[in-house]
Amino acid sequence: MSHRSMILGAMASGVTEVEGLLEGDDVLATARAAEAFGATIERLGDGKWRITGQGGFQSPASVIDCGNAGTGVRLLMGAAAGYPITATFDGDASLRSRPMGRVTDHLGRMGATFDWSGKAGLLPATLTGGSLTAIDHVQTVASAQVKSAILLAGLNAEGVTSVTEPEKSRDHTERMLRAFGAVVEVEEDGEGWIIRLKGGQPLTGTAVSVPGDPSSAAFPLAAGLIVPGSSVTVEGVMLNPLRTGLFDTWIEMGADLTIANRRISGGEEIGDITARHSALKGVVVPEARAASMIDEYPILAATAAFAEGVTVMRGVGEMRVKESDRIKLMVDGLRACGVAVEEEPEGFLVTGGPVPGAATVHTAHDHRIAMSHLVLGLAAAAPVTVDEPDMIATSFPGFVDLMNGLGGDVG
Repeated sequence: MSHRSMILGAMASGVTEVEGLLEGDDVLATARAAEAFGATIERLGDGKWRITGQGGFQSPASVIDCGNAGTGVRLLMGAAAGYPITATFDGDASLRSRPMGRVTDHLGRMGATFDWSGKAGLLPATLTGGSLTAIDHVQTVASAQVKSAILLAGLNAEGVTSVTEPEKSRDHTERMLRAFGAVVEVEEDGEGWIIRLKGGQPLTGTAVSVPGDPSSAAFPLAAGLIVPGSSVTVEGVMLNPLRTGLFDTWIEMGADLTIANRRISGGEEIGDITARHSALKGVVVPEARAASMIDEYPILAATAAFAEGVTVMRGVGEMRVKESDRIKLMVDGLRACGVAVEEEPEGFLVTGGPVPGAATVHTAHDHRIAMSHLVLGLAAAAPVTVDEPDMIATSFPGFVDLMNGLGGDVG
């Protein structure tokens, strides 16, 4: 939602006031990109930002460096494709290795063109946009990034753009588009839905309140579940049903997880979640749940290491094309810590029990891999070290101070 607030605010006319912005490196990279595309960006205070948009994007004067922000670059490409501009996108070594074709192929069908400096489908890439035509796209893998990029491009395409999702993905873009004044139609279609958006709709600046990110809340909550004697409450966490798969899974595992003070903020349901140390048991995670918790499987695997029995996680091949191959890295990291793990092409199985720890884990610059193993280390018999902790700031600045403030020993 933080990425989307910056991008839509830059596309809109007028002022957008944002509260609760996640000020991680990834979001700050998107903020700099929005400014390069012509918006005025001001930081007013902790999590409070003002975006003044000019009703569209202009050609940037230099390369758009998205750092490690996969969500940022894919959504920015979709937004920029709708304008008659040229922009070059690049990122760090990790982002340069991640596939862009899953978005750019569809933007190309709409009329955008891409010039690849190196290997096709990998950054850096120069986009030339404008004169787009709407498409009807059917998702083969539930991906909010792909859907969002197409919808953002569709805002400035001729005709009605539709995205059919046999399996629902998170709907933050659709909700926020409506907040900025766009008409977005959603039709239920079996277990999925069809999203339609007519081109030529202007956006108007608005107020955005960003709730607590379930992906970030997962780490202190996981610590509360696995460290004996613990009780941790995280306030104001988003409870959008397309983002709560991890919480549902933990409850099925026997977690003492309670939600209080449910309320609406910024168009999303939020609540205060308390996790207490629990005797967990292994479960088979429904494959259909993957879209609602794809970013949370690393921390789920870390908690499964302490559960009785086997936790089965399948249908999560999408993890292999995130910031890293998260399946392989979690398998390797857990094994290094003495946990029994079985790797499969589209998933992995974790057998829980006492966790020896006493390992240094390779993270491949992936913040979620780093945080998951550090949380695991809090309850392991011996300390766990990660090799590249600096990357944690991409999504969770202040993670170390927060965990230490809760009583952990991270440093």
